[in-house]
Amino acid sequence: MHILIAVVLFVTYIICMRFVSSTIEKVGEKKSVNTYRIKYISKTLNISLTAFFVIVLFLLLGIQYSQLSVFLSSVFAVIGVALFAQWSILSNITSSLIIFFAFPYRVGDVIRIVDKDDDLSGIIEEISLFHVIILRGEALITYPNSLMLQKAVIKVSDLSKLPPHSSTLNLLANNPPVSSVKPT
Repeated sequence: MHILIAVVLFVTYIICMRFVSSTIEKVGEKKSVNTYRIKYISKTLNISLTAFFVIVLFLLLGIQYSQLSVFLSSVFAVIGVALFAQWSILSNITSSLIIFFAFPYRVGDVIRIVDKDDDLSGIIEEISLFHVIILRGEALITYPNSLMLQKAVIKVSDLSKLPPHSSTLNLLANNPPVSSVKPT
């Protein structure tokens, strides 16, 4: 009986993995997302799905909840201590998933991030798992994904409407940059 449960769960797992991967690819192609980014998101969600199915398998095979909870709490305690100083990494990965599915800006868009201390304007060069790379004149700026969701981001369609201190972007109006992101 345990073997039958494991086989059914494994088949369900394979079907779910294919469904998630194909759905992410369709959403990525629909939103014109870089294939590199689609693979990152697919891997992240596939790891989460694998962990979920392993937990379900343990529960269905009769491993008691108390044994499983002790094991999982021990694992999460070790991971928590290891990542305590790097809490922003988890925040950026979560933000990356949100940006993939709901971010209205794409690679190549000119944006302005509104901040009371600094007004950051530039062209989105790449959106990765942890940060967004913005080209500002000759400089590449890495901006954390979590901050992209916390700050107001304005898509600039007319470069002449940028603030005066964004003179490096005004040069882009006449000479648009060639993207450094290599198509895959």
